[in-house]
Amino acid sequence: MSQIPAELKYSKEHEWVRVEGNRAYVGITDFAQDELGDIVFVELPEVGATVTANETFGTVESVKTVSDLFAPVSGKVVEVNTALTDNPEKVNESPYGDGWMIVVEMTDPGELNALLDADGYRAHVGG
Repeated sequence: MSQIPAELKYSKEHEWVRVEGNRAYVGITDFAQDELGDIVFVELPEVGATVTANETFGTVESVKTVSDLFAPVSGKVVEVNTALTDNPEKVNESPYGDGWMIVVEMTDPGELNALLDADGYRAHVGG
């Protein structure tokens, strides 16, 4: 069974958000990395880029497929997990830890209200 930490928010596109003040850490869920299989490449935006909720901000490539990454919130990218460039498998090994992808300074924290809580996401993935 996939891990679905209670303290996070989730999008229907399988991204998670951990909020720290006005910053949102974003990654893909344990369910998503499990479905994708072994991740071999992650393409992320540059620091300073603007992301918009529900629009793509990058891609993740596994041995099986390439998937778009969708921003769960809007704002400016203030940090990028550059460790994933050389170690994309961190997304598989620690999707909620070392496998985080970007940090967004949110322009509209109210967008968080549109995301799912852990129970809602569990229901969404059929858990």
